[in-house]
Amino acid sequence: MNGPIRRVAVVVMLMFLALMLNASYSYVFRTESLSSDPANRRVRDAEFGTDRGDILVGNTPIVTSTPVEDRFGFQRTYDQGRLYAGITGYYSFLYGGSGLERTYSSQLAGTSDVQVLQNIVDAASGRRPQGASLQTTLDARAQQAAAQALGDRPGAVVALDYTTGGVLAMVTSPSFDPNALASHDIAATETAWQQLNDDPAKPLTNRAVREVYPPGSTFKLVVSAAALESGMTPDTTVASPASLRLPDSTFEMTGDCGGEEVSLRQALQVSCNTAYALLGDQLGADALRRQAEKFGFGSPVMPELNGVPSRFPTDPDRAQTMLSAIGGFDVAASPLQMAMVVAGIANDGVVMEPHVVSQVRGADLNVISTHAPRPLSTAMSGANARALQDMMVSVVENGTGRRAQIPGVRVGGKTGTAVTASAGSGSTRVPYAWFVAFAEDPTVAVAVFVQDAGVDGSEISGGRYAAPVAQAVIEAVR
Repeated sequence: MNGPIRRVAVVVMLMFLALMLNASYSYVFRTESLSSDPANRRVRDAEFGTDRGDILVGNTPIVTSTPVEDRFGFQRTYDQGRLYAGITGYYSFLYGGSGLERTYSSQLAGTSDVQVLQNIVDAASGRRPQGASLQTTLDARAQQAAAQALGDRPGAVVALDYTTGGVLAMVTSPSFDPNALASHDIAATETAWQQLNDDPAKPLTNRAVREVYPPGSTFKLVVSAAALESGMTPDTTVASPASLRLPDSTFEMTGDCGGEEVSLRQALQVSCNTAYALLGDQLGADALRRQAEKFGFGSPVMPELNGVPSRFPTDPDRAQTMLSAIGGFDVAASPLQMAMVVAGIANDGVVMEPHVVSQVRGADLNVISTHAPRPLSTAMSGANARALQDMMVSVVENGTGRRAQIPGVRVGGKTGTAVTASAGSGSTRVPYAWFVAFAEDPTVAVAVFVQDAGVDGSEISGGRYAAPVAQAVIEAVR
């Protein structure tokens, strides 16, 4: 064999070796990810005709597969589809899946790696393979109460058991009916998809975890935590002028906070903007950012539902830092993130990892996997967290959150309103209203976001529109 032919032979051999190594690697390590890839139509075509497992709330299936007489054999059905759509998502022949249907698609279809042995046994015994079921942490009473209280207003509600991180309720409005996208009538599915995507209200968007909004004065809880961690106490006196012009700016904050100086407790109770702006300037942007990150800002949350990170501005100047301290400028948070802030405070400073699936169970009811409660971070000391709890209780008992009071239940909360139009723009866009709260019995943390808070851009909006929703959720799980 002459030299050129030998070299060509060596190159060909190396290419075959690389091909075999890549194929072996993909088979061993990438099978599950490739199978669950929504672009893999062949796998989805095969899976669409499988008996997918149920998704349960308590002992009740909210998503199930029923036998039908058509080419697919099973129809995916969503009971109370609009109520749970933000969590379950949809499973569509044309458009793949979203929500839990996408994240746990291989387990629900029975094709995950851990289900291979069971599939072999089923095949040997002549049984049709069945997918695994998902047990959620949801509380049907809390979910229903949140949806009813929010009504048809655009927004979101998130309720967490702050001792475990389990999601008790997650409502996003407006919602959609997943049954329309799971239909075996392909033409009808295309029509429904087009209508949903053309809808300016964006019903397919999960506002609870997939969108971030200016949190307004609810962010003062993060600033309060930073202040307490720096050595201050609820009785520390802070400046609270009736008017405050921001450095190197023509923007002026105003407000009557009860005097030129108030305690930190009083500043939170009346949601004093000038006091918190000056407090933010005193603490500095880096301290505020570090505190926000301890609560989860800057990191993706709840990968089960593909949650997006909340943010604190990267390099704000003094005026921007002061605006950030009252939840303005470029601060943006999801309702889930603000529920995590309250949950961390209520849980004596420990933020638990939020999750909505507690167990995955095979068709034989054997547990395939369990999500044990896991601490995500320690946001503040236990002593300071308890001090901030007391400050939040003062907000509900004597401040802007009175509408969240529940007889016999210790409730702490914080209102918030974010103006969505820039100063001087002439825009008539309505403000966002927020209310975040915790209760001790039951152990629940709630964040309520209302995208349309009427014409009132004051702190009253958070108490008027959002606080009663939180109250309804807490009462539902008592």
